[in-house]
Amino acid sequence: MRITVVCVGKLKEAYWRGAIDEYSKRLSRYIKLEIVELPDEKAPDTMSPAQEGEVRQKEGFRILKAIKEDAFAVALAIEGKSLSSEDLADFIEEKAVRGVSHMVFIIGGSLGLSKEVMKRADFALSFSPMTFPHQMMRVILLEQIYRAEKINRKEPYHK
Repeated sequence: MRITVVCVGKLKEAYWRGAIDEYSKRLSRYIKLEIVELPDEKAPDTMSPAQEGEVRQKEGFRILKAIKEDAFAVALAIEGKSLSSEDLADFIEEKAVRGVSHMVFIIGGSLGLSKEVMKRADFALSFSPMTFPHQMMRVILLEQIYRAEKINRKEPYHK
């Protein structure tokens, strides 16, 4: 399977890049992984709701351009469905069995995802009702995809 992670914002700190590199290397044995970093929209610290909507729209437009038409899109969103690690493994396996060859996981910017991105998503996944920095979420997502691959292959790692 081919998995693309489309994310808004760059990894600035070396420790995040190191973690991403490590999980990318581990995942290369199982899947074809691509990470697409999109620029975040520059915005002041305090914004009106209209300005926030405009930022989400601009970032959302970039996200939608990065998603291939044939891809199964999974939006990471607080309001999405929570899955255990085993359920995520089953979810990925079931999609592969049903012929999904390309899955895209979408991580939005600090203001979340636009309505248009959520509408395009085939599934909304929540890792927690808490909010995480996009850099950390990228690492958590890759670790969980790696865990899912190990579970599906019945290889040691998952406890």
